[in-house]
Amino acid sequence: MNMRVNKGLLAVGAAVATAVVVGTAMPAAAAGSPKFLAPSELPPHSSSAWTAGPVTAGQPDPLPMCVGEALPSTSVHRAYRTDYDTGALQVTVVERSEQRAKDFAALLRKKLDGCAETVMKLDPETTAKQKYYGRLAVEDGAHVYGVHTVTSWGASDINMFSVGRDGTTVTLVQWGQMGGFADAQVSDFKATTTTAVNKLY
Repeated sequence: MNMRVNKGLLAVGAAVATAVVVGTAMPAAAAGSPKFLAPSELPPHSSSAWTAGPVTAGQPDPLPMCVGEALPSTSVHRAYRTDYDTGALQVTVVERSEQRAKDFAALLRKKLDGCAETVMKLDPETTAKQKYYGRLAVEDGAHVYGVHTVTSWGASDINMFSVGRDGTTVTLVQWGQMGGFADAQVSDFKATTTTAVNKLY
């Protein structure tokens, strides 16, 4: 992913809300497929209900910052939005073995561990800071991160990410809106992550 694309993804709420979804739409609860979050299971917005796009085969477009290039073509995703520049995304990957799923979850975590540094390296006009919010004891575990970005022209965005696993299935959840760490709905996002991992099968 080049600098220009990364730069456009910093405001993840707007990016997800206006995403052109590519891939093949599929039933949200196809037999044997992981279940995705319902809009009502996302962190509540004070002024708007969440709406959701279809569950879609393939990589999301645009790709989420920092972890996007690691997502395989076998990904399945669903995008969510509110009416106020808040967006979310869930991406799920079913691997061929539990070890491959462990390795993939570890790769996503590594990408998130270095997310702020990666953002600033790719875009000198953006400063970024991040926080690790810990491990959640759900199924085979989930980890929660926050990344705050500020551009030279004044845009300030807070993004939350989580990576969770249940057996051979890994899910990534992303939530973002304008603001800083004080605007991060950490407890709500942790609850959303727990629900997402519990719903995988």
